[in-house]
Amino acid sequence: MHYAWPSPSLPQLTSNSSSLQITNDEGSWIVIMELLAPIPSCFVGAFLVDIIGRKKSILITAIPYFISWLMIAFANSAVTLAVARLFCGISDGIAFTVIPLYIAEIADPKIRGLLGTSISANWIFGMLLINVIGSYLSISMTAAVSSVIPLFLLVTFVWMPESPYFLIMKCDFKRAREALRKFTGQDNVEEELLRLQEAVKNQSGKRGRVLDLFRKKSNQRSLAVIAIVRNAQQLSGVAAISFYTLSIFKEAGDFMSPLTATIIYVSIQCVMAGVCSIAIDRTGRRPLLISSLVGSAIALFLEGTYFYIKDFTSIDTSSFNFVPVMALIGYVIIFNLGAQPIPLLMQGELFPTNVKAIASCMSEVYFCIVASTVSKFFQIMRDTFGMYLPFYAFSICCVVNLIFVVIFVPETKGKTLEEIQESLRLKKKARSVNK
Repeated sequence: MHYAWPSPSLPQLTSNSSSLQITNDEGSWIVIMELLAPIPSCFVGAFLVDIIGRKKSILITAIPYFISWLMIAFANSAVTLAVARLFCGISDGIAFTVIPLYIAEIADPKIRGLLGTSISANWIFGMLLINVIGSYLSISMTAAVSSVIPLFLLVTFVWMPESPYFLIMKCDFKRAREALRKFTGQDNVEEELLRLQEAVKNQSGKRGRVLDLFRKKSNQRSLAVIAIVRNAQQLSGVAAISFYTLSIFKEAGDFMSPLTATIIYVSIQCVMAGVCSIAIDRTGRRPLLISSLVGSAIALFLEGTYFYIKDFTSIDTSSFNFVPVMALIGYVIIFNLGAQPIPLLMQGELFPTNVKAIASCMSEVYFCIVASTVSKFFQIMRDTFGMYLPFYAFSICCVVNLIFVVIFVPETKGKTLEEIQESLRLKKKARSVNK
């Protein structure tokens, strides 16, 4: 809900009738503040997750989220809004470092794809909620309603078990056994407990350091894969489009009201994320990711072409004003089949226990840097050259990233976390033999 808050709120804040009026440039900085704050807080999350555990780290995020909503509710300046976005960014950095790790560790391999992609599905559902609520209520009232969500986290998640992996790392085998019983629904979990003990022993010879990510060949490969899928996700412009959805539809034409188009857009996004959650353990990661990038490139190219013809030619586009809405809806359908949810899922799958927290941190830092750069790029290019140029750039990026995905991204469907690590090590050995 914080992430998509600018979509319904920025048009209100930049309008002439706003009591708290801001410029487009101030608005763009308020937008990306949430993407800058997670960069340092990711490292806090990576530190906390192996000290106090996955569960407590997740619970801690409720506090900055709640404070942020209160600041937005009572904000009287652009600076206050920017600081509020910094607070929610602190929680984002911790949450998106810890939650993929927690879900990967508690999930059975057969449904790990379903549970892992549920992060994106719920994230997008929050985007839908804030677009609906924020379009009908004032900014202050929207923030007051939204502040209930972090409180809900505190009173519900406190009852969830800790990750068995973390408990075994701390040699708390009694609680690990109890957690496994709750997660598996079985009383006899001794065999699974022994398997996890052996896995943690093999992967956690010593606490991982940042340099371990770059020294070990299997970790280097995993980092490269994460960078590729993050590029595939963010260089398509998804963050900028999410932040400026309502503004984009306002410039598109009068085929449909911007508010209706935005709600339809995010609703379809939410549905397709759910479809991906169901399909991913059947079809695998690679087919969904590849088809997603192909479709996204086509849809974004059509979007850019419409805006170019509309703004820079004398051609009458009134008969084609359905194109930008349909193109963005097509984009959101195909993008959310793969490119949106898969990076977070793979972030929790590809790394051994001793460096998993650091790796999740680095992945989130990389995401924040790329997403904030792309969002600022969108605002500058739109204001300087027109709406068409960023869409053309995003389409080209989809094509380039598709090539990298086809060549380098492995399939992890149906494998345990230990089997994934073994396959990464085998690839290293195979390359050595070929040399």
